[in-house]
Amino acid sequence: MDFKIAVLSGDGIGPEIIDQAIKVINALGKKFNHNFHFTHGLVGAVAIDKTGNPLPAETLDLCKSSDAVLFGAIGDPKYDNNPAAKVRPEQGLLAMRKELGLYANVRPVTTFPSLIDKSPLKKEIVQGVDIMMIRELTGGIYFGKPQGRSEDGNTAYDSCVYSRFEVERVVRLACEYAMKRKKKITVVDKANVLATSRLWRETAGNIAKEYPELAMDFMFVDNAAMQLIQWPGRFDVIVTENMFGDILSDEASVLTGSLGLLPSASIGLSTSVFEPIHGSYPQAAGKNIANPLGTILSVAMMFDLAFNLKNEAEIIKTAVEKSIEADYVTEDLNKANPRSTSQVGDWIADYILKR
Repeated sequence: MDFKIAVLSGDGIGPEIIDQAIKVINALGKKFNHNFHFTHGLVGAVAIDKTGNPLPAETLDLCKSSDAVLFGAIGDPKYDNNPAAKVRPEQGLLAMRKELGLYANVRPVTTFPSLIDKSPLKKEIVQGVDIMMIRELTGGIYFGKPQGRSEDGNTAYDSCVYSRFEVERVVRLACEYAMKRKKKITVVDKANVLATSRLWRETAGNIAKEYPELAMDFMFVDNAAMQLIQWPGRFDVIVTENMFGDILSDEASVLTGSLGLLPSASIGLSTSVFEPIHGSYPQAAGKNIANPLGTILSVAMMFDLAFNLKNEAEIIKTAVEKSIEADYVTEDLNKANPRSTSQVGDWIADYILKR
């Protein structure tokens, strides 16, 4: 089979971790006689530096014409530390979500038995945690209008806006995931304060009637943040709006013991984007120390969701688990005897070829 993949390495450690993902893709192509065609595009700070635009038109066209998008990370300290910057790398990511119709971010949060002791929480709290977090991506306060500052610069304002359609499509997607799992879903909102959250609660409640086998409950976001730490095992599928999902999914990521372990998929109307959840980690850029496992697991999601190659997806996940069990990991997981980013990528690709 033939597939076209848009490769957007981005900033910081992005190019290093993406290189390892491509090694894994090529190993699977060789093993199963698939042909993968990679085309690279600019995004983020590197795109601003070269074109003045964090998402050039050429990159957007490339994404639209590809079967899937493999994305690294964006962000650069020279923009992070400059509040007056008018063009920022993150604007490229937001524009990509909007232009590609990436309406839902899917983040599995799974603890690995061999890494339980790496979690900052007690073993009995995190053991067996398996959460699917689904975050709405194209609405809410990140995209709401009006947005800006007063003429004197002393007042700033953002608007949180949602339509019923935006809520319906992401909640329905979450329900479909829940039906394939434990048939349990938690809708997170702040309906006691926010009008948009009341729309979310009303809409989700109506959709629940379409799934009589599904157990749907509702939880305020502050309570959900607390229970993710106190009792994460109570959750199965969580669906929520854009900003709440941004915060809660990052909170949930620490349950596994390393931010570098978690993959994600942003589901779009024409194509989907697959990326690790961590940032560009500029302090580690070029040092060959970044954890590539989240990126490689994102490739597993790509093979499953974009290519419908479920066997290949499972092989990738098994290879990652075996590298962890063998303690063949980067310094965030093994400070005493760390492996480099490229060594971990080589190990996993070699395991796949020899399996």
